[in-house]
Amino acid sequence: MRQVNGTFDVTLTPLADEGGTAVINRMAIDKQFHGPLDGRSEGQMLATRTPVDGSAGYVALERVTGTLEGRSGSFTLQHSGTMNRGAATLQLAVVPDSGSDGLAGIDGRMAITIADGAHYYEFDYTFDDRD
Repeated sequence: MRQVNGTFDVTLTPLADEGGTAVINRMAIDKQFHGPLDGRSEGQMLATRTPVDGSAGYVALERVTGTLEGRSGSFTLQHSGTMNRGAATLQLAVVPDSGSDGLAGIDGRMAITIADGAHYYEFDYTFDDRD
């Protein structure tokens, strides 16, 4: 496993809620990664909050296109996150066989940290070069 660290900028845009009363909200994801993973991603998120302060959940898929330590291509990340009264659990994993071009065969997990308004990633990955 290799590990790279960097930053990213993210914009979340609410997608149409015709009635304005959705319990589950849908948002577009637009990210720009900086560092050893350099590129852009687009995706969608479904999120919900509960009546209990600090409890929520979300799932998302995003397609990352860019360069990872000199290899160019795309792959898909799958997110699953929960907040249980303020205690966060977040899992981001590369969708199996989603890599293309120079990123074909990629597998891995990503951790996200937010500190002082900045977003950081820690990406552990490997390649299955059997193809």
